[in-house]
Amino acid sequence: MEVFCRFTVVFNTLCFIMLLHTCLSWFLLPCRNLKLPSHQPSLVCENCLYSQEKDRRARAFHIMDPKGILEMLLIFLEDRGDGMLFPPTLDSNIDSTDRILPFLGRWKGRSITKRSGVYGATFAKADTAASLKINDNGQLIQDIASTSDGHDVTSNVHWTGTTADNLVTFDGGYQMTLLPGGMYMGCPCDIAKSVAESKSFHLEFCWLEAPGKRQKLVRTYDVEGLAVSSTYFSESKL
Repeated sequence: MEVFCRFTVVFNTLCFIMLLHTCLSWFLLPCRNLKLPSHQPSLVCENCLYSQEKDRRARAFHIMDPKGILEMLLIFLEDRGDGMLFPPTLDSNIDSTDRILPFLGRWKGRSITKRSGVYGATFAKADTAASLKINDNGQLIQDIASTSDGHDVTSNVHWTGTTADNLVTFDGGYQMTLLPGGMYMGCPCDIAKSVAESKSFHLEFCWLEAPGKRQKLVRTYDVEGLAVSSTYFSESKL
């Protein structure tokens, strides 16, 4: 389920609280044996990206039910200012099948990862290169390479997938929902299964706020569902 909201507000607004379930618990994903204030809390991951060109920000929420099943994707696009402001647009009239087009091609940029205190509270920077293309069979091909600063070590990820309307599904159980406004949100197809099988996983929010420029936030969780790192990407299209 997708929900899109357009607000023109001061950044310290709390109006979005009214849109969420009253039982909402403001945690990313709980670790084992963590006592929450509700008997059936929702699981929430919030990502926030600030525009590099305007006084604007985009906030995205992955909202999951108590079993870890994705229940809702929530987007806020907000401008800051005094006086009369005009609501920003999410370009929701673009056909869902065309939302993948701006992300196709080769991308290059930088990333910075902040690990939690559980894993040493460290920072790591890297050069990134990514490509996304559709082959002659209509299959989506994604390649991602990351080279850490100070180390001659490059990690590579190769995914293949398919598209159906605004949903991209990769082999291996990862999906991206293409949203209006040059955004997408990614998550495992079955988060609860990842935790049950003791597999780490990540949640992703990407914002292409201008042609050829995008930002991403990736939250990584360990096998117990504990948030262990956040990675910010700033990339340009080649």
